[in-house]
Amino acid sequence: MHQRRGLMLTITWVVFAIIGLALGGGGIWLLMLGGSPYYVVAGLLMLVTAFLLARRHSSALVVYAVLLLGTLIWAVWESGFDFWLLAPRGDILAPLGLWLLLPFVTRPLRSPATGELSLAARMPLIAALLACAGVLGYSLTQDPQSFAGNLPPVASPAPVAADGANLPDGDWPSYGRTQFGNRYSPLAQITPQNVSQLKVAWTFRTGDLKGPNDPGELTNQVTPIKIKDTLYLCSPHQILFALDANTGKQKWKFDPKIAYDKTYQHMTCRGVSYLETKADARTSDGNPPPAECPTRIFLPTNDGRLFAVDAQTGTPCAQFGKGGSIDLMEGMGVTQRGFYYVTSPPVVTDRIVMVTGSVIDNYSATVPSGVFRGFDVHTGKLVWAFDAGNEDPNQMPSATHKFVDASPNSWIVSSYDPKLNLVYIPTGVQTPDIWGGNRTPASERYASSIVALNADTGKLAWSYQTVHHDLWDMDVPAQPSLVDLARPDGSVVPALYAPTKTGNIFVLDRRDGKPIVPAPEKPVPQGAAPGDRVSPTQPFSELTFRPEKKLTDADMWGATMFDQLACRIIFKRLRYEGTFTPPSLQGTLVFPGNLGTFEWGGIAVDPVRQVAIANPIYLPFVSKLIPRGPNNPATPDASLPSGTEQGVQPQFGVPFGVTINPLLSPVGFPCKQPSWGFIAGIDLKTNKIVWMHRNGTIRDVSPIPLPLKIGMPGLGGPIVTGGGVAFMTYTMDNYIRAYDVTTGNQLWEDRLPAGGQSTPMSYEIGGKQYVVTMAGGHGSFGTTMGDYLVAYSLP
Repeated sequence: MHQRRGLMLTITWVVFAIIGLALGGGGIWLLMLGGSPYYVVAGLLMLVTAFLLARRHSSALVVYAVLLLGTLIWAVWESGFDFWLLAPRGDILAPLGLWLLLPFVTRPLRSPATGELSLAARMPLIAALLACAGVLGYSLTQDPQSFAGNLPPVASPAPVAADGANLPDGDWPSYGRTQFGNRYSPLAQITPQNVSQLKVAWTFRTGDLKGPNDPGELTNQVTPIKIKDTLYLCSPHQILFALDANTGKQKWKFDPKIAYDKTYQHMTCRGVSYLETKADARTSDGNPPPAECPTRIFLPTNDGRLFAVDAQTGTPCAQFGKGGSIDLMEGMGVTQRGFYYVTSPPVVTDRIVMVTGSVIDNYSATVPSGVFRGFDVHTGKLVWAFDAGNEDPNQMPSATHKFVDASPNSWIVSSYDPKLNLVYIPTGVQTPDIWGGNRTPASERYASSIVALNADTGKLAWSYQTVHHDLWDMDVPAQPSLVDLARPDGSVVPALYAPTKTGNIFVLDRRDGKPIVPAPEKPVPQGAAPGDRVSPTQPFSELTFRPEKKLTDADMWGATMFDQLACRIIFKRLRYEGTFTPPSLQGTLVFPGNLGTFEWGGIAVDPVRQVAIANPIYLPFVSKLIPRGPNNPATPDASLPSGTEQGVQPQFGVPFGVTINPLLSPVGFPCKQPSWGFIAGIDLKTNKIVWMHRNGTIRDVSPIPLPLKIGMPGLGGPIVTGGGVAFMTYTMDNYIRAYDVTTGNQLWEDRLPAGGQSTPMSYEIGGKQYVVTMAGGHGSFGTTMGDYLVAYSLP
């Protein structure tokens, strides 16, 4: 028995010594980099504890108690009373403290005074453990990263209409319900009082699942549209479905036969667009439109085509383009398969279908143009072009002119104001994204901007740049939301809200692009890579979700104190001087990260109550430039695109490749402390953030499926309804959730059969309000893949 006790004590002091050496060694490294001295002190105390245990001195317990209490004080000083920030700092130390209290471990210890291990000798360690437990217990009741408030109540009078479109309340005929992009349904059958009663009404499966030759970025991001009694949606391979809105039963489907191909960087379809031909309609040539397809669905595809399909039958409209489709590669200088694709629904007016598209990111400087084009909505004839990289952006293609390679593109949905007849296009940057020394003044003018064009002619009305000389892929990633703001003096201002990856929400007068909310230019870090430059200033909107302060090593996190230490060392070795730190050979911390504070889901706006719902995320990335060399050629060889926007990005044609990755610990946890995802409410009358709460659990990403609400990053967007309820599915756990718009409190959730990286929608039929969402997952995001369209309603 005595031998076994001695063996357990020996194992214990050896483990403590190893931990002490690891903490001390890593701590010295961190201290040399200018980081916290805590780990050196903790390592020394662990080594002293191990030495005293080896000598069988009970004072080892006192030394360890000092380590625990010191760690507790340090942890609270660094992080406050936040459970998720405190726990990793002590999740190794506290269990080891409990281990030291076990009789079969420490009974061999002796007191210098009595020769026995008394209760008094154990008391300092017991007190230290109780203090840790008390602080952790208290921290569980706190949520210091969230704040509460109240938006205007539902009973507020309606100062303005949603967009003057005169739509039936029960329809959702565009991606954002209207082309104002507000994601607002006036339906009020579902309320905070009854939303907990929502049940699955029906489920439809598309049958379109990931194939063996698909890229890693196969995603199910569709938001269906609903007109009268029919829902229309597309799947990742752009198969178009028409469903009975009552039952979810398929009416018809149209398959454009998109080939499975790993060279595609994305395989995505976010939605489709609808046209109902008016009685007095004319083509761009002034002729009566074809009699076919009086109602039609416009379906963009990954292989660079745009289809017009009869909304009633699912057959192509034969007189649109060539047999029902137009080839969007016409006029391009580069026609490489998979280098140009359209993932988002086009803007549709009575005369024009306006198409923008995505080009492959960070693979090569020689890629197709990102040109914006307006086609005759009836015939498919090209009416106008706006080529943002051309000195004359409206120059049409001809036998002697092709669209400019690598012009800035627009990969997400645009917005449209029918009264002003202006289309508002959120733009990206000329690829490659992370080095800009080769960019021309023409290619810089409209990059990372909101560009307002006349919908009939494509002529520029105005543009507003949100990032100058963008080296971080901080494009405008979401459909702008158009809002008629009611002012205290009774006037109404036509506004545009543009959420951006930087966390800034730019609020502009949509008539002329002038800021309504100030966005002053401020100095930013300098020091570009060789051959490049950095803009001396950037605009910073006063309505913003960007981080309030720069990150420090105290903001680094991990599952344990060991990977937290590793994260601190990783952080201190990177270049980081705050937002807009330039890319570097050293490796630059990009925060907000490449996913952005806002992504393609945008915000949801209740134009009646003049409030908005947002879902910001906070996840740093690291970009590291790679000089050209034997293993990094300057031009493409036999390699193909990787099918992802993370990892090694070759950037052929410029002096550097780049690696782009989330900032993760050696075991794969985010290095930045939580939370990483929130839901927030904005009062548009004051342009102030009123409440913000953590959103999402670790259930589907942790080894143990615990529904712990830590606040998760996500992809997708919110919707808001006239009943005062918002819905969202975007987090990395497989849930749809409902929230009280006034307070942001979660009211209901339901488990989805797959990841919900999409934006829901809501409609009414047969006197019943439905909420519908796609649960299909996101390949590179790592959520559960599927093919489920799920509809909810009240019993």
